[in-house]
Amino acid sequence: MNRRNLLRATTALGTAGAVSGLTGAGAGAAAAAAAPAADPAGRPARGDGPLRVHVVMFDGVEELDFAAPYEVFSAARFFTDRAVEVRYVTASRPGTVQASFGTRVRVDHGWAPGEADVIVVPGGGYARREAPGVWAEIRRGTLPRALGEAPRAGLTVSALCTGVMLLSAAGLTRGRPCTTHHKARPDLEQQGGVLKTARVVDDGDLVTAGGITSGLDLALWLVRRELGPDTATAVEAMLEYEARGTVWSRSPSR
Repeated sequence: MNRRNLLRATTALGTAGAVSGLTGAGAGAAAAAAAPAADPAGRPARGDGPLRVHVVMFDGVEELDFAAPYEVFSAARFFTDRAVEVRYVTASRPGTVQASFGTRVRVDHGWAPGEADVIVVPGGGYARREAPGVWAEIRRGTLPRALGEAPRAGLTVSALCTGVMLLSAAGLTRGRPCTTHHKARPDLEQQGGVLKTARVVDDGDLVTAGGITSGLDLALWLVRRELGPDTATAVEAMLEYEARGTVWSRSPSR
């Protein structure tokens, strides 16, 4: 961990004692800073540039679905020498998005998957078909079309909760191992997804996760994969949260 990020983490935690515990919990983080981070399969991190994460926003999005991954990835930069850039993006015109419970979020960035290494698609509103949310976005078609055109070499498309149904509408989950919120699982399977009983399902360039709180586990898994286990462990300690549930991965070495 570089000194600047260590000081930023100290400020975020508020006490020197907490930071001492953190650095102890992530004992390998400082040593890992001397070499490129490796994912659990032993491969080096992608390039020397920043890890660029785009969290997709739309009216009716569930608050915890987008906030949890945003915070995990943002906190990860405290514990790695690789830069991490996190932004909210929209497939519609940038502006203010109203989330499921009324929270208003200013989204300044438009759709630019060519500038991302990881896309995170939250869910929201799946139980209310006539309200803003996933169903409205599927009917509108703009976001599913954008997602369907996004895949390219080097990009990981991920989603959690009913956001996975937007990937399904884009044709990205057909014939692929995946999961979603328990109430949407029958729909996902009917639309061709190969359901796995796991909290997080990693099929390489497609990573999906279960219910609302699984955004924490999805993001922590991707941090572990992209920035290394020491970074993920340190983020867990900072957040006082331990990743839970099974991770299904096609790669046996992960």
